[in-house]
Amino acid sequence: MLAVMPILPEVPIGQVCRIVAIRANERMPDCARQLRELGFLGGEQIVLLRRSLPGGDPMVVRIGTSTFALRRAEAECIEVEAGGTDA
Repeated sequence: MLAVMPILPEVPIGQVCRIVAIRANERMPDCARQLRELGFLGGEQIVLLRRSLPGGDPMVVRIGTSTFALRRAEAECIEVEAGGTDA
């Protein structure tokens, strides 16, 4: 059985992850390309820093030395796996 990779919005705040894949979704067909252009690439370390209240949208993430605010629909394009050092 294949393991299902979590998407970024499913991980706990502060969990250090590695990007496994960037996938387009129906709500945002250009999102995968745009994220890759910003440096969201397979193997990069990413940390979910904060979810806005109420509803958790947008989310604040750190990749490398850059910090981004992503809408939930954008974050849902990012498949991750646990890995790396603590934030």
